[in-house]
Amino acid sequence: MRPDLEIIQHWIAPDSRVLDLGCGDGSLLHYLREAKNTVGIGLEIDAENINQCLSKGVNVIEQNIDFGLRNFQTDSFDTVLLAQTLQALSNPDLLIDEMLRIGRNGIVTFPNFGNWKSRVYLMGRGRMPVSKFMPYQWYDTPNIHFCTVKDFDALCREKNIRVLTRTVVDNEHQGNWYMRAWPNLLGEIAIYHLTRD
Repeated sequence: MRPDLEIIQHWIAPDSRVLDLGCGDGSLLHYLREAKNTVGIGLEIDAENINQCLSKGVNVIEQNIDFGLRNFQTDSFDTVLLAQTLQALSNPDLLIDEMLRIGRNGIVTFPNFGNWKSRVYLMGRGRMPVSKFMPYQWYDTPNIHFCTVKDFDALCREKNIRVLTRTVVDNEHQGNWYMRAWPNLLGEIAIYHLTRD
């Protein structure tokens, strides 16, 4: 399991209903079913990932989440996940509204483009950053909405979304006190646990 998913799984209650948006190969849903007896559904558009989900016995629906979640009823799930996908969506703010309509809680993770490494790269080279953390050129990146921790905090305030927990970690998914003190500057990956007020 990816290290960010290891962090996320602690926020998901046993015997709960989980929807994973952009579920990848279904590793998290498979783990949650085995370890926490959850009932999960994944949404995915990549055919290879869908096949891997099916081979693990994970319930998966082929669906492009950019088109919304109208096919799910209000309060259908306890937790809705959006891991490392927010920045690649056409309308991330609308999808977050939908997540919190169909789920009591939402968990969102995204790369923090306000991180000092991105700032130094841009200042020093005058070009969009390319690194292990962000391995794409500006013209072939799936990231269409560059978001920082401060941007996401502001969005939550504007939409009256309550942040239950926020953590930031580095590229190795390790956190420390100074990342907690300066999350926008030092965190490479932001992980939020959300609910509606």
